[in-house]
Amino acid sequence: MQLEQLVKDIVMDGVSFPPVDVTGICTHSGDVTDGSLFVAIYGTDIDGHDFIPQAIDNGASAIISNGRELGILPVPNIKVANPRLAASRVAAEYYGHPTKELTVIGITGTNGKTTTASILNKIMKSADIRTAQLGTLGIIADGFSPEKTLTTPDPISLQRTFRTLADKGFTHIIMEVSSHALDQHRVADVNFDIGAFTNLSSEHLDYHPSMDDYFHAKTKLFHSLPITGTAIVNFDDERGPAMARESQAPVVALAKRGPADIYYTELSVDLNGIHGMVKAGDMLINVSSSLLGEFNAENILCAVSIAISLGINPDIIQNGIKNCPTVSGRMESLQLKNGASVIVDYAHTSDAYTKVLSTIHQMKIPEGKMNIVFGCGGDRDTTKRSEMGRIAEQFGDQLWITPDNPRSEEINEINDQILMGLSDSSHSVFEDRSIGLNAALAALNKEDILVVLGKGREAYQEIKGKKIPYSDIKIIETFIHEN
Repeated sequence: MQLEQLVKDIVMDGVSFPPVDVTGICTHSGDVTDGSLFVAIYGTDIDGHDFIPQAIDNGASAIISNGRELGILPVPNIKVANPRLAASRVAAEYYGHPTKELTVIGITGTNGKTTTASILNKIMKSADIRTAQLGTLGIIADGFSPEKTLTTPDPISLQRTFRTLADKGFTHIIMEVSSHALDQHRVADVNFDIGAFTNLSSEHLDYHPSMDDYFHAKTKLFHSLPITGTAIVNFDDERGPAMARESQAPVVALAKRGPADIYYTELSVDLNGIHGMVKAGDMLINVSSSLLGEFNAENILCAVSIAISLGINPDIIQNGIKNCPTVSGRMESLQLKNGASVIVDYAHTSDAYTKVLSTIHQMKIPEGKMNIVFGCGGDRDTTKRSEMGRIAEQFGDQLWITPDNPRSEEINEINDQILMGLSDSSHSVFEDRSIGLNAALAALNKEDILVVLGKGREAYQEIKGKKIPYSDIKIIETFIHEN
């Protein structure tokens, strides 16, 4: 594409450029090849402007920068106020604005995004709708191998993925939308048709200065909805009504037990799963799911609400829910040979701990113990660590505190902050998660349950800038095989 065409939406009218061919867009200088447009982005630790000379050496045909003085460059330099937003604009233009050809559903909230997206995906597949799911689990779509990256990828990768999906005949996209993505303009040029809000609880306060800032980042999804779109909002969450007021699109309110536009007229949540009846206007939808917990009843209701907004038949919605027995890394259950149970869940916030652990605590038999393996991520909100320790102690008989992506922090410092929330000595502390997990597995008796929190199906530990191969699931499966 010609440079002038590519940047027409980010420069003033009348500004012209020499005839330059652009063969790709990059934000990392190492990815630049002959003809690439390099967008210099200022990050938390690294400033892309420092790598402009390398990008030019690698063959960049043009540069987008934030206007700082760079001297005379041998290639055009497009100066903008916000290179992150510019990256979104030019990526959408380069790939032909693919989301204008797709129906895009964005799901945001602290917890429940992946489960809601997974349930909805099953419903839409039951309706024979060619659907792709993007988020924490990677790309879930027929013919694609999941490639796990960020919850919401960068705008260039995102627009390239949308173009590929549209060209391959997909018509609908379900995507998780993180607060980081909204704040950093990664989805600024995604044409959302439906936005859904699950809930808001304390998370990412290492990035957002306050809960209000966190909330306002989430509202950007609803600001972007067209008047012809639909906002699905959980009114069981205290921030739900405020989120609804941020939408210019019509709002569909959901609440488990009403009053709301969509709610359960009957709801039973027990060890056998979730069963009930959802009412939406004159429509009744039977819910029968093997998923566990009140929080999953909420996720099901959100998925049903989106499906209804898409005009999917109630019978198909019912079948889709039945066809979603588990969600990868969410309340996954494995059985040891001695009869003990192990439940793996991705929970890594205080709110998620309370929901998951209270649900599992109701499942255990009185004679059995409920032990917990967990840790807290490094370079993230430090204020939640003692609280997560307190919640784990509230429900657990024995705690096994281990690393969970310590990143650049020292694991001992993270563990010490967790320990500040504990009141007794029913815990063990490990600097190696595999050792701690194996020790916890070995301590299980027939009636016991071990809850392994934080990593779900992640396949690595992030330590000192490196992603080191690691899997809770593989360790558990190996233990079962050998014991």
